[in-house]
Amino acid sequence: MADLSSFDPNSAGNPNNGIFGLPFTEEDARVIILPVPWEVTVSYNAGTARAGEHIHKASLQIDLFDADVPDGWKQGFFMREVDRKILMKSDYLRKEAELYIKYISEGQDVEDNKFMCKTLKEVNAGTQMLNQYVYEQTKGLLDNGKLVGLLGGDHSTPLGYMKALAETYGEFGILQIDAHCDLRDQFEGFNYSHASIMYNALKEIPEIKRLVQVGIRDYCQEEWEYVCNSEYRVITYFDREIKDRRFEGETWKHICEELISKLPSNVYISFDIDGLDPKCCPYTGTPVQGGMETDEVNYLFRKVIQSGRKIIGFDLSEVGVGPGEWDANVGARELFKLCNLMVASNPQ
Repeated sequence: MADLSSFDPNSAGNPNNGIFGLPFTEEDARVIILPVPWEVTVSYNAGTARAGEHIHKASLQIDLFDADVPDGWKQGFFMREVDRKILMKSDYLRKEAELYIKYISEGQDVEDNKFMCKTLKEVNAGTQMLNQYVYEQTKGLLDNGKLVGLLGGDHSTPLGYMKALAETYGEFGILQIDAHCDLRDQFEGFNYSHASIMYNALKEIPEIKRLVQVGIRDYCQEEWEYVCNSEYRVITYFDREIKDRRFEGETWKHICEELISKLPSNVYISFDIDGLDPKCCPYTGTPVQGGMETDEVNYLFRKVIQSGRKIIGFDLSEVGVGPGEWDANVGARELFKLCNLMVASNPQ
């Protein structure tokens, strides 16, 4: 373990240390954060591929005392360096994907254009490579006894991690915080789009027994029909319905307890930050009006632990990069909360 005898948790964050200004190495830390700088298939605003670096910088402003888990940080949180090769691949394929998205948005037929056919094939191959990379990185960490948090990048990034969790833990459920269902099949022709992460996870990972979605407020008919025909493998708490229930007198406590009761004992949290009200994350990839406050989301996460369920992993995705670093500050604080709650959920 790291020697904390000379570390002052009440002082300003030291930029020479790691995430949150903590003096841990990967070997010492219990929670390892894997940044995945990838945003190839985003369909609106870009920037999330560089969220890891901005969140790392903002994390130095966080006070380490968390009333929910006062000494959680002492178990060690460490974030790996951003893989520059993955970032460069993302930048290259993003430019290709932008041309392709523009082409099809104008109603052009891809099959009539050899360059666009080649682009689509190249992007799909790149996303398959990314899935394998994430699987290998996270599986290695899990096999080494680490708790893992994945930091996107866009929301397509955690599929490989979910597969690694399935091999490690067996059956589990997903608690998804999001403005979108992400249940599209091959959105815009991309096999592993950010808009298809949950579709692909449910299709490829039979160990996922239940997906509970919270805060959804932007979805298509295809996704609506998928939810309706899922035989309750997907249970969606739409933002409008949550608001209606609260306007009519139900408490958030009651709603949280109800939705948590739908989850199995092992829970993976998939937190697309656009699930929050856009005032918290204005530069996220696809902001949508409505959504939740951070306090409401954190209350829900605490209730998961209080129910006796175990948080086996998490991803935090779609944190945008904009002027003033507001999104990065919100992202850093939610990342710290998730790390603390995960160690609390996995007592040593």
